[in-house]
Amino acid sequence: MNTRDWPIRAKLTALVIGPVTALLALWIFATTLTFGPALDLLAARTLLYDLGRPGETAVAELQRERRLSVVQLAGDAELPALAEQRLRTDRAVAELRRRVDGDELRDAATDLLDTRLDQLVAALDALPSGRGFIDRRQVDRAGALGLYNGMISSAFQAFSAMATLPDADLNREALALTALGRSRELLGQTDALLAGALVAGRFAEGEHDQLVRTINNQRFLAETAVADLPEADRAAYQRLTEGAAFVRLRALQDALVRADGLPPQLDVRTWESSQAAVQQGLRDFELSQADGLAERSVPMAVNILLRLGAVGVLGLIAIVVSVLVALRVGRSLARRLTGVRTAALEMAEQRLPDVVARLRRGEEVDVAREAPELDHAGDEIGQVGRAFNEVRRTAVQAAVDEVALRRGLNEVFLNIARRSQGLVHRQLALLDRLERHAEDPDELAGLFQVDHLATRLRRHAEDLVILAGAAPGRGWRSPVAAVDVVRGAISEVESYDRVDVGAMQPAGVLGRAVGDVIHLLAELIENATVFSPPGTRVEVSGQAVPNGYAIEITDRGLGMSPQAVEDANRRLADSPEFDPADSARLGLFVVARLAERHGVRVQLRRATPTGITAVVLIPADLVTDEPAVGPTGPDAEAATVDDRRMAKVTRLSTLPRPRAARPSRERPDSASPVLPFAAGRGSSVEAAPDGDGLPRRVRRRISSGGRCAGASTTGGR
Repeated sequence: MNTRDWPIRAKLTALVIGPVTALLALWIFATTLTFGPALDLLAARTLLYDLGRPGETAVAELQRERRLSVVQLAGDAELPALAEQRLRTDRAVAELRRRVDGDELRDAATDLLDTRLDQLVAALDALPSGRGFIDRRQVDRAGALGLYNGMISSAFQAFSAMATLPDADLNREALALTALGRSRELLGQTDALLAGALVAGRFAEGEHDQLVRTINNQRFLAETAVADLPEADRAAYQRLTEGAAFVRLRALQDALVRADGLPPQLDVRTWESSQAAVQQGLRDFELSQADGLAERSVPMAVNILLRLGAVGVLGLIAIVVSVLVALRVGRSLARRLTGVRTAALEMAEQRLPDVVARLRRGEEVDVAREAPELDHAGDEIGQVGRAFNEVRRTAVQAAVDEVALRRGLNEVFLNIARRSQGLVHRQLALLDRLERHAEDPDELAGLFQVDHLATRLRRHAEDLVILAGAAPGRGWRSPVAAVDVVRGAISEVESYDRVDVGAMQPAGVLGRAVGDVIHLLAELIENATVFSPPGTRVEVSGQAVPNGYAIEITDRGLGMSPQAVEDANRRLADSPEFDPADSARLGLFVVARLAERHGVRVQLRRATPTGITAVVLIPADLVTDEPAVGPTGPDAEAATVDDRRMAKVTRLSTLPRPRAARPSRERPDSASPVLPFAAGRGSSVEAAPDGDGLPRRVRRRISSGGRCAGASTTGGR
């Protein structure tokens, strides 16, 4: 059983429960050992009155019925006295059965006594059939003796099972009384044998030997039983046996033992009177001793119960005190350890993240106030608390240092990015001047390629600005058509010649978001081109939806696993902190930052049959009607400043085409590559009057008359 992951309360509880349970079990065991004997002593009275007395009565009646049955079998006539005796026997047996079937006797009986009672009841069940054999003379005198002897023996076995008293002296006395009862039973067997022989006029074969053995066994059993009686009881038994009836009976027994058959001088009346007197005397002695035994067992049981109560109460008090002390100490330990754990969790889940968040917002943090001292005692738990105080101070100071380091790195990134941006803008301006003065188509195509590389450098420089937590800085004052925004994004992608612009429903994007949306789309389009085979196309389309404007970018690559798509969507929905160790996901981080800035929603999903579709949902508050297309011909110089800047970005002509020329919103020139012009073509570059330092260029086609006509340029950066 692994207990390492148990809560501290469970461990302390187990630590307490173990000894307390052992102590409680020991207390219960001791109490049971003491309480059981007391119950046995109290049960002795119940056994005496519910089994001893009714059983002894039934045995006496069975003894009388046995003698009469043997006498009837020895003679030829029916004995009326036997029928009367059977009625008395039936009443005694019925009373005994009622007591045996009662709950009080069964509850007080042991397992052994229960078994002996069942055997007694089974033996008594044979009485009616045995009587039938006797009445029909289908059994001799020996068989009748065996029938009754078996039932009476079962009764004495039940009496012996009663002698299970916890006190050794009382138990020895109970066994002695049972042995005296057996001795008296042997006297009854002797009387029955002799009565049958007297009626028949002689002993049957083997009866005299049986008579001698029975007399010897009776005398031995009586002597053995008396030796186990208390001294006072032995003296009382000695006085009883010195009586005249006992002396006469012993003399007659001696005469029977010495003779080979029936002694001719045997006085039958003297035998019967002496036998009856001895039987009654022994029976009265046994009953009086049994009553005394039961009476002595009650005070002894009460004394045991009193001692048990005192010891039990003291033991229970000790258990309760142990439990209370254990609970008090356990609660104290659990409370202190819980306090340390709570402080640790508060530091890890609340204070430290809050300190980091405040530091990133530029707030000042007092380390001593954010990591206050925890008051602990001087024991081991207190030492843990003091060590945790040091850990907290170190953690807060480390967070302060880390944020300061991150802030410094951001400043470095931002400084490098701003410098790079300045150099790239100067490079683009220089390229525009060169383009304006270049007349050779091949030279102009090369300049366009360098111009495109510089445009991509500008986007990467803006990535550094975004990583540093600042805004790139590009922006438009007026709305820009969605199709122009898409073209501007395409112009910043290396493999722009693999991108197809599909159906684009008319819409415009507010100027304050144009630069960031272009950058966002450029990152997604470049991902689509990089992670798809070179021979495939990337499709871009857009449509108005109820909650904004949706732009879809679909590639035909191998796609992503469902788990990877889920992870990417989670990063896009909740912009994470930039982790320099995760540079492979730089594009997702930039897209998430730009989307969070303007409330744009970006989601990836698997395309059919292969590839990935990126859905960019521009919110409705950034979407407007598509701006009007500027005039053509000589009015081109009247175009707005924002139109000219957009033309600079997307390499569109500064002379927009009229709407009638593009009713389907398809712009076939959007994805055409920037390649050297064919022979016979020239170009010229015009300065942009918007004052932003970024010139625009216009290709001119050489007409047959030697004049140049303006045409749209579709290259991109």
